[in-house]
Amino acid sequence: MSQETLSTAVARIAGRYDAPGVAAGVLTGDRTAFASSGVTSLANPLPVDETTVFSVASVTKTFTATTLVRLAAEGRVDLDAPVRRYVPEFTLADEPAADTITVLNLLNHTAGLPWGVIDTDPTADPSLAAYVARLRGLALVAPPGTRVSYSQAGYNLAGRVIENVTGQPYERAVAELVLTPVGLPDTVFGLDDVVVRRFALGYHRADDGTLEPARPWTPWPAGTHGDAPGGGLASTARDLLRWARFHLGTGDGVLPTAWLRRMTRPTVGGAEPVGIGWFLRDVDGVRTARHVGSGNGQFAELLLVPDRDFAVVCLASGPDGQRCIRDVLRWALDHHLGVVERDPEPEPYDAARAREVVGRYEIDAMTIDAATDGARLTLAIAIRPAVREASDTGLPPDPAPAAIGFLGDGDEYVVLDGAMAGERGRLARDTGGAVVGIDVGGQLFPRAAP
Repeated sequence: MSQETLSTAVARIAGRYDAPGVAAGVLTGDRTAFASSGVTSLANPLPVDETTVFSVASVTKTFTATTLVRLAAEGRVDLDAPVRRYVPEFTLADEPAADTITVLNLLNHTAGLPWGVIDTDPTADPSLAAYVARLRGLALVAPPGTRVSYSQAGYNLAGRVIENVTGQPYERAVAELVLTPVGLPDTVFGLDDVVVRRFALGYHRADDGTLEPARPWTPWPAGTHGDAPGGGLASTARDLLRWARFHLGTGDGVLPTAWLRRMTRPTVGGAEPVGIGWFLRDVDGVRTARHVGSGNGQFAELLLVPDRDFAVVCLASGPDGQRCIRDVLRWALDHHLGVVERDPEPEPYDAARAREVVGRYEIDAMTIDAATDGARLTLAIAIRPAVREASDTGLPPDPAPAAIGFLGDGDEYVVLDGAMAGERGRLARDTGGAVVGIDVGGQLFPRAAP
């Protein structure tokens, strides 16, 4: 493993996407190499390195899942038990469905819960207990256990399971059960712990094309109270490679090996199977387990290749950080393993298929407008105005509409351009064959009522 080769690749890719700061690491067996590019802040620059703290956003879910798996291994939680065994106060608009949702449904995103809870009151109680109380008004996007639909709400509810079982606040329980025994000193919750370390700022692109700091530092400041289990952690490239080493190893006395291996095996199938806290994908015939995080002007991804004892992590700031990370991970897979992740070849534009999709789709936080100009089918994703108005700081700007192309004659598609280029999704249909939803980033957006 050549440190110089990795550094050259990371610097080249960071420059391609004008990323202010990038930190990456590669693990092969017991050997690690790190590389970085850029600075923590354009106005007050310090060099980024493997100890620089970034918001890892939804990569937090792997820590929440591992904490619950440890509780399961100790006999304190049954993953197949109804959530109400541990959170009896959990209620939904669909009460019979609430009775059937299991802990595992939360961890593999099959609970049928929507993305999350939007509360525009800045004085709302930020506790997980209060978050769970606000779930009572949520309508399900699918019957429990029937399909994968990425859910922040599900993981925040999982955090409440941890609190009720351990009798401790979620953050303290995760620290005691996972962070400390695994040895992750720079993986922390909350700005008080971030600001005493070297940390990177997120950046958005202003209307004049310049980069401006993203505020606030945390991903979703307003309208999403109680979000720590789904996206509250900050970490470093060094700590995340240690986290990868733990998941590729034998459990280090924290988890029995059999339980650890179960996390990266499919618990539910589909175009992209899901394990426990990990999304699984075959790349060039090799099984990978990964999780991405999208913060406010910051992005993260951790990818494991269990059968090759290999992992790669990348953290990046800037509006094109997600594409920067994609290219770093692809380079690492190719350079170290000879595994090539190729872009799928979409079908030519089909006007009849496009017309089936045109319309508005929505969840509590965002909307999607699917439109066609006769040559392209595009998706325009936007944060709801009410969410923006409730925030006293800047939220990520809405991306430009992105074109999609269908893969084969089924309902799977690929994003062709923009920040999410290469991402795959699927259409959802009713029993009559009509398109009733679009899966974007693993989250089902139901079609809006006419």
